[in-house]
Amino acid sequence: MGLKVVIVGAGYWGKNLARNFYELGALNVICDTNNLLEETYKQKYPDIHFTTSYPDVLGDKTVEAVAIATPAATHFILAMEALRAGKHVFVEKPLALKVEEGEQLVSFAREQSRILMVGHILQYHNAVLKLKELVDNGELGKVQYLCSNRLSIGKIRTEENILWSFAPHDISVILMLLNEEPEEIYATGGEYLQRQVADVTLTTMDFPSGVKAHIFVSWLHPFKEQKLVVIGDKKMAVFDDVGQDKLLLYPHKVQWLQRTPVASKAEAEIVPVDMAEPLKVECQHFLECIGNGCKPKTDGDEGLRVLRVLEASQRSINENNGRVSVGRGTKLEPHPISVQPPAPSYFAHESCYIGEDVEIGSGTKIWHFSHILTGSRIGKNCNIGQNVVIGPDVTVGNGCKIQNNVPVYKGVTLEDEVFCGPSVVFTNVYNPRAHIRRMDELRPTLARKGATLGANCTIVCGHTIGSYAFIGAGAVVTNDVPDFALMVGNPARRKGWMCACGIQISFAKDEAVCQACGRKYKKLKTEKIREVRKEYVDESTTVGSKGPVQEHTNGNPGCFGRSVGQPAIHIGSKGSRP
Repeated sequence: MGLKVVIVGAGYWGKNLARNFYELGALNVICDTNNLLEETYKQKYPDIHFTTSYPDVLGDKTVEAVAIATPAATHFILAMEALRAGKHVFVEKPLALKVEEGEQLVSFAREQSRILMVGHILQYHNAVLKLKELVDNGELGKVQYLCSNRLSIGKIRTEENILWSFAPHDISVILMLLNEEPEEIYATGGEYLQRQVADVTLTTMDFPSGVKAHIFVSWLHPFKEQKLVVIGDKKMAVFDDVGQDKLLLYPHKVQWLQRTPVASKAEAEIVPVDMAEPLKVECQHFLECIGNGCKPKTDGDEGLRVLRVLEASQRSINENNGRVSVGRGTKLEPHPISVQPPAPSYFAHESCYIGEDVEIGSGTKIWHFSHILTGSRIGKNCNIGQNVVIGPDVTVGNGCKIQNNVPVYKGVTLEDEVFCGPSVVFTNVYNPRAHIRRMDELRPTLARKGATLGANCTIVCGHTIGSYAFIGAGAVVTNDVPDFALMVGNPARRKGWMCACGIQISFAKDEAVCQACGRKYKKLKTEKIREVRKEYVDESTTVGSKGPVQEHTNGNPGCFGRSVGQPAIHIGSKGSRP
């Protein structure tokens, strides 16, 4: 490719980066303060220069990129110095040890039009990519919870605890699979070998959609285990990174018999996966992003999302397992509090009733005689019509519009920009009887981003309305609805497909183009469609050559930007991978 990459930190994990970049023909220099490593690397790669001086590396104008695999405490200063020297940067996880530092790196990379990529290797693992495909295609049904174990009796660190050493991988994958960030985190940890260095931690994440996830990490465990379990209401999946079969699918089902849940077990199905080396795929992706000016899949923003979860988890541990809200300016909230401010940033008509422990985002308007019940959360810039009931414990995303006379009962979740026409009905019990209490049999309902629910339609509980689906007036939904589907009738059946802009689209063979906005769509073999997006590199960028317009569907478009610096330092040889 002609690109010149320097490995900074050639120890435990750096040696693997050196091998892969060498095999890809991009390794130029190895930099480590441990000069005893020079002879070893000279024997392996006789044509590769070895140096102990990081300033010399940064001053070499022929070097275009650095890959940093040093202790986590040095990531920020080394990455910042490289960006200041005009280099593209690949930095092993975590991006930094403070959110503020991560934000500086992301901002500065954007200013300088440099690539900033974080080494979240599992996002380049074919088994994880296949798992993401199963989740997105609805193979598992509605995801309910995830659990991840990363355990070993392996390398024990003194400069960082187990949370920061092991958990970034699992946090990154869980955020990618769910395509959302947690709103609350609570974590606990145990210190057994060194004071103030946790050897075991358990982190629980609560997501706006109602999904829960927990991550258990330990380097004091009798055997190695790296498993991620995803539980859906149709099937369950297991990613086992140390097992022979990397991805298994369990079509277990739970049926209600005489109002009692009964599990029906089934044999595991092995999901075939092409076992390319994830690290090589990751290194190749870094080089391609530099050459083509594309945004990396695990760019600085993705690293920053993981960093926020790590920081919130650490804060929860430090404050005796209190609940922590995730986001900029994260603060501890050990006990539930009312978040209705003295001078609200939203509008609520004086006839409204707003219960305790309710969150309402800025710019939201709530009109006459509406009730917002205890524990509910409403996002920013929503419009809630007259005589609407929301709650208890309901989540409504940003930019939603709920017109008059709509009850949004417990168990219903609306993602961002969902439209509910007048008198939409959400049920939450499948077979109600007035004389039988069945509130412990609630079935959750999810309307995904951009969905439109027409006037007087009925959504039978326990189903998911896909993104930008369009439910016709008066329709009765009795099954899950795919993304972009147009549904009419009783029971609702798919009549066609709708563009994200709200215009019906027609397919010629397997492709369609919206006549109103120009969006493109492609049919899948599973009776579903997906949008085919075109992303353009910013005209002002100076990274590599722009090349042709790239078509992709993974939500990973590309452009970058610039930030700040620290004095140059020398680097140790400790790696940063578990």
